Amino acid sequence: MVLETFVYLDYNATSPARPEVMEIVAETLSIGPVNPSSGHRYGREARRRIEKARSEVADLVGAKADQVIFTMGGTEANNLVLKGYDCDQYVVSAAEHAAVIETVSVISEEVHLVPVCENGLVDLGALESMLKASNMVTLVSVMTANNETGVLQPIPKVVEIAKRYGAKVHTDAVQAAGKITLDFLNWDVDFMTLSAHKIGGPQGVGAIICQDRNLLRPTMLGGGQEGGLRAGTENVAGIAGFGVASKLAMAEAQEHSIGVAMLRDNMEATLRSKVPEMKIFGECVSRLPNTSCLTMPGVRNDKQVMAFDLAGVAISAGSACSAGKLHSSHVLEAMGVAADEANTMIRVSMGVGSTKCDLEQFIKIWLDISARKNNFGSQKLIQSVA
Repeated sequence: MVLETFVYLDYNATSPARPEVMEIVAETLSIGPVNPSSGHRYGREARRRIEKARSEVADLVGAKADQVIFTMGGTEANNLVLKGYDCDQYVVSAAEHAAVIETVSVISEEVHLVPVCENGLVDLGALESMLKASNMVTLVSVMTANNETGVLQPIPKVVEIAKRYGAKVHTDAVQAAGKITLDFLNWDVDFMTLSAHKIGGPQGVGAIICQDRNLLRPTMLGGGQEGGLRAGTENVAGIAGFGVASKLAMAEAQEHSIGVAMLRDNMEATLRSKVPEMKIFGECVSRLPNTSCLTMPGVRNDKQVMAFDLAGVAISAGSACSAGKLHSSHVLEAMGVAADEANTMIRVSMGVGSTKCDLEQFIKIWLDISARKNNFGSQKLIQSVA
């Protein structure tokens, strides 16, 4: 089923595969039985394609090719870092993705959540206090960009503080890749994690960027792939697609970022002029250029998602990994947002295919839903879209 007339504004959940990506994936699948561990010509061709993609992913984030470790996705990449680095405690931002917070909560009793400020930025003073108070071997994990609010964290400052106390640093850059410039080498982080499908690549492919592979131990055994750190035959076609998506993202990032930022800012200004009481989370600090996290006062976000869907627009009520669960966003809770207000939040995220017409349609529908709530009461709105 092709939804040609559907407006897609949920790029932070997943980005549509780029045509060039689909082409290289199909081509790779068609060349024959490619296993990069084989010594014959099919195996050598598979290896060539993987190493080409490794260089392309490295270029996207300002790293070296031999620092890239391919995985089956961003969640697996996060898990491998968190489980594979031998430390005594984890110090993580309270606004991290569930792939980080839930993982460390299961594998360790020494987990310390660093609070974030009302604007969504990690409290650097609290981070330093936590590190100063302990002499344990520590891994700090702070995401580059929040998947719900788009707030950009000051990673170089986080690294500076962490290194002062001998801690290693992991940053989940899944949402940031292709939207802002990433600089692995100059940021001096120890681990960075990525996901292909967030930048128009295939689903089921991710990567760890690692300063020193000796810092990690494998968590899945049974093969020597990826330098012995990730057992299992590589997804050659998916990795090739990741490489092409990385190359495209790097070439288009600056121009694309300016364009989507203008669309977002115009949309937010228009809605605020009509409904001044709406909130935009993280608006006073640096955000991803494509992301808006905003409230519609008086209308629950699950009802908004349904209403938009019926009107032909795809948006989300927060992280796609927790959508459908009836609880407030832990990110907004960490920012001190009351549950009633947090439950009226939606996330609008744009991408390469987003147009001015898409945002105009979104604005029209948003204002219509809001007006129906005001005119008929929230109960009638709920009945009309349920």
